[in-house]
Order: sequence, then C-alpha cells, then structure tokens
Amino acid sequence: MKVIKNPKTIARSVLLAEAEAIRNAIDLLDDQFDAAVETLLTTTGRLVVTGVGKSALIGQKIVATMNSTGTPALFMHAADAIHGDLGMIQDNDVVLIISKSGNTTEIKVLLPLLKRTGVRLIALVSARDSYLAQHADHVLHAYAEHEADPLNLAPTTSTTVALALGDALAVSLLELRGFTRQDFARYHPGGSLGKKLYLKVADIFPHNQCPQVLPNTTIKDVIFTISANRLGATAVVDESGLLVGIVTDGDIRRVAYEHDSFWQLCAQDAMTPQPVCVAPDEYAVAALQLMQERDITQLIVAEAGRVHGFVHLHDLLKEGLV
Repeated sequence: MKVIKNPKTIARSVLLAEAEAIRNAIDLLDDQFDAAVETLLTTTGRLVVTGVGKSALIGQKIVATMNSTGTPALFMHAADAIHGDLGMIQDNDVVLIISKSGNTTEIKVLLPLLKRTGVRLIALVSARDSYLAQHADHVLHAYAEHEADPLNLAPTTSTTVALALGDALAVSLLELRGFTRQDFARYHPGGSLGKKLYLKVADIFPHNQCPQVLPNTTIKDVIFTISANRLGATAVVDESGLLVGIVTDGDIRRVAYEHDSFWQLCAQDAMTPQPVCVAPDEYAVAALQLMQERDITQLIVAEAGRVHGFVHLHDLLKEGLV
C-alpha cells in the first residue's frame, strides 16, 4: 500500500534540501566570484543575462535586482538571441549565462556567437565540466547535487541556488559601489517602499492647519481650536511664539475628569509640557515610528522651538506608509 506523506513533512524536506544546497554554494565560492564582480565593476557596458526555461525566469529576476541596485542590466532569452535579439548586445557589455547543465542546445549555439562579439562571459552553472563552463571567462559554481522533487526532474534546488548566487552578485556590487538609501529611493520612487525612502515630514505638514493657543487661553477656546482644525490637538506657545506644550483630545478628557471647575481652566492646566516633536527634514517613516513608539496619533513639527505645523497618523495612512 502506498504511504501518503504529510504535506508538512514534504515541505520540510524541500526546504532542507534547498537550504543545504545554498550552504554548499558558500563553500564553493572562489576567486572566480571575485573576478566576476571586478569585471562588472569596471565595465562601461551593461550586464546582459540570458538562459532558457526556468533559468530564463531566474535570469529575469536577477536583472530586476541588478537594475534596482545600481547595475544596468537587461534580459535576453537564449532562444531568441539567435533570431535577432543578439543585436541588443553592445561593446563592453558583460553576458551572464545561466544553465544547470551548461550543455543545452541553445547555449551551445549561442556561445560561439557571443564569443565572436568579444564580450566577457560569466557562466552561472551547476556542472563545472560543461561546455558553458569551459568557454566562459568566469564561472560561478551553482552546484545542485539533487533537485528537491523525488524524481530529480523539476528545477527546484538548482534554480534556488542560481537565484541566491545572483543575489550575492548584486549585493556585492551594491556594497562595493557604495550604493546608498538615496540611490535606492531614486530607483524606487513609486509605492510605499519608495515613499519610505524619500518622503519627508516637510512634504506632508504644509497641507495641515497649524493650531496654536497661548497658555492662558480658556479651555473652552482650546476645545474650539482643536475642533476647528480637526487634528485632535493644538500647540501651546508663549508670547514670543516658542513651543511650551500640546493639548490633545485626550488631555481635555483627562482634566474634565480631574477638575470640578472645568470651565475655569486654561490651556496650561491641560497641556503636556515638552511635547514630542519631529523636524521638518525628518523622513515621514521616522515620524510614523515615533508615533508608534509613543502610542500617539499626531506630532508637532518644530525646529529650534518654533512650531511649523502638525503631521497626523491619517496623513501617513493616506501616503500608504502604514
């Protein structure tokens, strides 16, 4: 009778097999990897990545990672290359060829054509004695002894190792180029990721009102000010305009419970002195982190004791940072 394995047991064996293959890839790193990185660092051209089948899909992901981390790259399918796409290769480009066996028909046809252009070739291959490895300038050994499936047929472990080595190559180039957060933001301007990297408090607070009251403002007028500006708070400033505190909706409720003569109170009776503030040139994501740490929903934007405005949690929600 056939034994039905538990899905979790199968999943563990797959993950263990792929993790072990990546660990083995660490031990296989040698001077060839250093040489490949140096070639890519010094070239004035682009990185052209090619392959067929599942290797082609891995190549497309590597291209995306390279482009987003400062290495100009494009993908060329190995089968399409011999039908016109070879024309996309320019002088000084470097070609990364991904193949498990290194002996596929498309690779054997493509290699002599690439050699004829004079470009440098990097092989990302499992078999070091393959046709591809023997004709490449640099060989990245993506060895996978066995695929994760019991038939040893479906590209699983081999593609995982290839992808991991592609990431290692991209991150090595990133670090050696001194790629910064600002560089990353320039390549990722869209979506919440981009906003986390470039959006600043100064981009947000000017759209809000800037409620302010004096310390001796009556509690009634404080409530009117908070309600009119719909930020849930107001800054409290002295006669010279310097920030001395903040009154929030929560502060109003607190003093209402604590004082019988509520309407005789003024702003300084309800305010929280030395409120948490954020500078205009601070990143919006840092403002969000500060709100989360202090469990508050608004921050006064201030610099050198002068109030510039407010930033509210709703602003950050609207920008997609939460």
